[in-house]
Amino acid sequence: MSKKTSIEGKILDTAYRLFLEKGYRHTTMDDIALDLGMSKKTLYKYHPGKLELLSASFELLKTRMTAKVEAIVDNRYLAFPLKLRSFLTVVAGYLAPINPGLFEDLEEHAPEVWQDLKAFINESAHTRFAKLIEEGAGLGLINPRININLVVMLYAAAVQSLWDPKFAAQFPESIRKGAKMPPSEAFEQAISILYNGILTEDARKEFQNA
Repeated sequence: MSKKTSIEGKILDTAYRLFLEKGYRHTTMDDIALDLGMSKKTLYKYHPGKLELLSASFELLKTRMTAKVEAIVDNRYLAFPLKLRSFLTVVAGYLAPINPGLFEDLEEHAPEVWQDLKAFINESAHTRFAKLIEEGAGLGLINPRININLVVMLYAAAVQSLWDPKFAAQFPESIRKGAKMPPSEAFEQAISILYNGILTEDARKEFQNA
């Protein structure tokens, strides 16, 4: 890895962390440069502005997440229940730290980045996850009475609940308060409820022990 590539990676990781912590609107190029211990002039040599830095940091997130998810789906040596558990763990690990407040921030102040990220999350949920569920059905590990397309839609809704503040806003406040928990835990519970219902008994035992 070249020195330039190493610095670029460090800049993106630092910027992404600050965007998560402070939001896009409240993070400045000064903040990022200070955290990196470099001058703002040097930072601008790598990225001409905060919006470009935001876009690049999310492109890196998408690249990393895609690589991990595809490696799991395409691994012929992983048993299906372990693939399913690993897939869900990776998705939750990348998406849960992105709190709904940041998504609201992006929607208002960086709409192009927001739309690209939303399209990526939806595409990943629909295509890669559908491929995984079809594999499980082909192996006889999904209850044959279950509609696979409905499963994919329910999964997409669970993922959407992690990142779309408008999703939660549809429900009465009493429901929102009662369901309030860390995003990663909410996702884990939603997935466990869903997949304890669609897997065959043997596959369910493997999923729970994976």
